[in-house]
Amino acid sequence: MIWVLATGLGLVAGLATGGRLDNLARLRFRWPAAALAAVVVREAVLFTPLNRVDGAQWLYAAALAVIVLWTVWHFDRVRGVWLVTPGGAMNLLVILSNGGRMPVAAALAGTLVQQGQIGQYTLMGSHSHLGFLADWISVPATGGAYSPGDLVIAAGLALVAFLGVRRTMEPVPDSPIVIDPP
Repeated sequence: MIWVLATGLGLVAGLATGGRLDNLARLRFRWPAAALAAVVVREAVLFTPLNRVDGAQWLYAAALAVIVLWTVWHFDRVRGVWLVTPGGAMNLLVILSNGGRMPVAAALAGTLVQQGQIGQYTLMGSHSHLGFLADWISVPATGGAYSPGDLVIAAGLALVAFLGVRRTMEPVPDSPIVIDPP
């Protein structure tokens, strides 16, 4: 939810400062299907019965790794995406160090408190590693628990959306530049 709100905020700010939505159509992605597939896998692990299958948390971690690598690959094409990358890497690091699951603070865990583990989420405790990177932050307007990585990703998405609508006419990397002689 926070990522959708941040993206919307970036779009609104970009439009309010003279940007245009049609500038988004000029963004050129490499292998967009790879990123889309990773997002679909991530969402499937989150919101389908797959989240009850032991081992599915590793699919989630693999999808997150693909997204992080994809953003790195787009540093030269998508302005602002560099800020999404460290947020995703922070989340990947804490998930990998906790057996493929994201620890969640008990105060924000809801029904997770009774079950101890749901899908790729686990209740934060003394056994948790890198708790400072886990889901322990409450954002009142959105509900739920967020990690520092989630907030960095949100800031990155807002920046990408803002810069995307504010896009200046610059040459696309890997495209030939033709200069007419005087």
